[in-house]
Amino acid sequence: MSKKLNIVFVCEANSCRSQMAEGWAKQLNADAINPFSGGIFQHPIDPRAIQVMDEAGVDISKQETHDIQNFLEKDIDYVVTVCSEAAKQCPTFPTQVKVINQHFDNPPELTREMATEEEKLAVYRRVRDEIRQFVEQLPEKIMP
Repeated sequence: MSKKLNIVFVCEANSCRSQMAEGWAKQLNADAINPFSGGIFQHPIDPRAIQVMDEAGVDISKQETHDIQNFLEKDIDYVVTVCSEAAKQCPTFPTQVKVINQHFDNPPELTREMATEEEKLAVYRRVRDEIRQFVEQLPEKIMP
């Protein structure tokens, strides 16, 4: 069996999209990926992200938030930015680290003006499902 890839998913605050991606990678690709997540800034994990992931059978409530700077000296194979802000602001990793930029909508930003909780959760669920699809296909895209 080949070595598991160390992949860090990065978003602006490490509170929603990168946490979802880490959770999905643990659930779907544990045999191929050691997933981590980090942010340009650190915020607590978004309770709605926890809720919609739990609905899908993935518990991210015990995951921690990390500053992406903490991963610069680690043995990372891939950095996957999951938003355009992270793609713009992500620090430069050593040259052997491959970078993938994959933008997903930002649920907290999109739902800020929405009136009902159900409308907000619908956005979180859509983004959750889009991230799942991306993470599910990730190993075949990157592994030889």
